[in-house]
Amino acid sequence: MRLIIQRVKSASVSIDNSLFSSINSGLMVLVGIEDADDEKDSEWLVQKLINLRIFSDTEGKMNLSVKEINGEILVVSQFTLHASTQKGNRPSFIKAARPEKAIPLYDNFIEKINKELGKECKTGSFGADMQVELINDGPVTIFIDSKNRE
Repeated sequence: MRLIIQRVKSASVSIDNSLFSSINSGLMVLVGIEDADDEKDSEWLVQKLINLRIFSDTEGKMNLSVKEINGEILVVSQFTLHASTQKGNRPSFIKAARPEKAIPLYDNFIEKINKELGKECKTGSFGADMQVELINDGPVTIFIDSKNRE
């Protein structure tokens, strides 16, 4: 699984020109799921996400997690995070999991976030054509891959 995590002042998802979900201060998370992913990847990423200290403390240092600031999380599925651009100019998405595998893992990921965060995170709609808006705070943007744990 791959995550793009952005610290945001606000973020929202619209579908068919209608607001679907939105958050205030917190994290906007794009999640890509590949065929090789399983619940262990999900568990590891949720712990990283919830405990990632990227919010400022009273001294202005990035020392607080989204949970510690009582922030919100918006999660959007993004199969294109597994694009391969090695050959030609048209990306290949062959590593991205098919919906029958990806949806249960995505739902599991959301469920684990809700439990660890202690409140419900917001989401997009899996597989929908979505318009995402956000105000990146910092900007702070972090990439995490459960297969390459750096």
